[in-house]
Amino acid sequence: MSSPTGPASGLPVRMPRPRQAGRHRRPEPLAAPEGAPALVLAVPGTPSAATRSLAEEVVSIARSELPGLDARIGYLDGNDEFPTLQSVLTHAAEERTARFEQARAAGSDASAPDGPVGIVVPLLAGPDGALLRRIRQAVMESRVAAELTDALGPHPLLAEALHVRLSEAGLARADRARLFTVATAADGIVLATVGGEDAVQAAGITGMLLAARLAVPVMAAALDEEGSIAAIAEQLRGSGSQQLALAPYLIGPELDAGLLDAAAKEAGCSAAEALGPYPAIGKLALSQYTSALGIAPPQTQGAPAF
Repeated sequence: MSSPTGPASGLPVRMPRPRQAGRHRRPEPLAAPEGAPALVLAVPGTPSAATRSLAEEVVSIARSELPGLDARIGYLDGNDEFPTLQSVLTHAAEERTARFEQARAAGSDASAPDGPVGIVVPLLAGPDGALLRRIRQAVMESRVAAELTDALGPHPLLAEALHVRLSEAGLARADRARLFTVATAADGIVLATVGGEDAVQAAGITGMLLAARLAVPVMAAALDEEGSIAAIAEQLRGSGSQQLALAPYLIGPELDAGLLDAAAKEAGCSAAEALGPYPAIGKLALSQYTSALGIAPPQTQGAPAF
């Protein structure tokens, strides 16, 4: 312990930095409210080590943005190795009840906790109706008070992520402002998604933002609708695009194996990687969580501009 004049043990005292005055003052760091519900990331698709690594990186990003955040992962098709969404919600409810009972036993007069046990955030870039219905059903089957948010997109940060993935694959200029040229840069983008017409329309909104970044036409198509990819590719070529690229408007776990390669062959073009654990994914998951709680999201530094 330290005294007002110095540390009793002889160790140095870390003094708080003076707050910078004026409009350049740094914002106060935001922390998760005490007793706040858990952020439960609902992961679709067949669980695997790669899926677990991706999900863990997404929640790690969210935790780094909001210290003290209770973030958990529940799998829509979980098993003994990968906890199901229902079991994660049930466990969170049991832990909250146990904390309340311990507090009461210690003499606290706190009232029983109310509100949701968890805020369930689907790990989906767009509104895949079938998967969202399954996630909603899993939440209901858990018999736990939980709130389900919308999918992560459409959002400008997803357009940024798509741009980065295309540039990594050599299919787009990394920085148009510097006139950095790529010999294989596409002059038309097929934005591939799954989940029906609603998902295609939502992808189209992000696609307009991507088109503004790349200054090339971008059109959305459904990977899970026969002929959709080929039709959009033909439409782009008919409007003058000669070198196309396929950009998956997908995070990864919801994508069936082999579907993307088949679509790229159907369109006759190269494909970028799925969005994966791009930092924007964790930030958007946290944004959905804070919006559900009605609190302001953390002020974070954006990714480098492209």
